[in-house]
Amino acid sequence: MRPDFDQPIRQMSTKVAYESPYMRLREDGIVRMDGSEGVYTYVDKPDFALVIAVEDGGFHLVEQYRYPVRSRSWEFVQGSLPGLVAADPEALARQELLEETGITAGALRHLGRLNCAVGMSSQGFDVFVASELSHGEAAREVEEQDLRHRWFPRGEVEDMIRDGVITDNATLAAYTLFLLRTPPG
Repeated sequence: MRPDFDQPIRQMSTKVAYESPYMRLREDGIVRMDGSEGVYTYVDKPDFALVIAVEDGGFHLVEQYRYPVRSRSWEFVQGSLPGLVAADPEALARQELLEETGITAGALRHLGRLNCAVGMSSQGFDVFVASELSHGEAAREVEEQDLRHRWFPRGEVEDMIRDGVITDNATLAAYTLFLLRTPPG
């Protein structure tokens, strides 16, 4: 059998080793290019949307306690639907922005799609820039009761990145995409 360098691992079987309302831990029986067999375990989660809300030369961020790392984290708005449900990325982006901040976007521009942890998760995310913002009341989920929302000038956000205050990989990757896809000025 000739090696396939585009797909060097073939899935032979799959099973759900663990499932919760937020994720599945999947174990796949695999065969590698050399014919050896193994098991690949990964987290299977629905995709999420991330929103860069831009206003007055700055950005709206949210801060919340992130239990896995036992610390608070400043991030761009992001989220997925509960119950492992897939959603239309733009509708999800609008919903998350409204829920977490009370902001409605008059304009939403898709910047691109990224993967968040390609070695351990199937989850990806779509990045949107929200503008023409209208402010209202947030309608947070129970998991977000500690969430804080604040606007920051662009320079302060960049200082927070440089100083290691913002460490969320999705936020950092989305900001890079924003810089590469948004004209200066």
